[in-house]
Amino acid sequence: MKDYELAQLNIARLIEPIDSPRLSDFVANLERINALAERSKGFVWRLQTEDGDANTDRSFGDDYIVNLSVWDDIASLRNYVYRSAHVEIMRRRKEWFSRMKEAYMVLWWVPAGHIPSVSEAHDKLELLRCNGPAEDAFTFKHAYPKPNSKEDGSHVFDDTCPAW
Repeated sequence: MKDYELAQLNIARLIEPIDSPRLSDFVANLERINALAERSKGFVWRLQTEDGDANTDRSFGDDYIVNLSVWDDIASLRNYVYRSAHVEIMRRRKEWFSRMKEAYMVLWWVPAGHIPSVSEAHDKLELLRCNGPAEDAFTFKHAYPKPNSKEDGSHVFDDTCPAW
């Protein structure tokens, strides 16, 4: 039985409103990419409305989209992000999103079965922005093992994104 799962938040600042012609190709690919995530090994949960809309949350502002999900472990999320068709969309993100100067993605461990709120995720992102990677808010590059794990300390990985 799992004791912890990996929560992840990433936000993106839209160049134009989500319903603009410029973002139409991004929007057209959302269902396919979200379905890919849901079929991926290790996927647990993602933020969405009852009808499957993942782009209604505006907690970070009207010009931001929010992606919040839970995975079995870091390897499962990393495989989806960097080794699936998701990379095709990441390669095009400059067409749709402004480059952010501060952290826009954060990872943290949650008790198995816990569904993180957007408010909790916002707090984790702020923690990372203020303190850098640590056990309670980290990145792919500076990942921390599950609490109570036999692994010690953080692991530094090559976090070179194939999309930038």
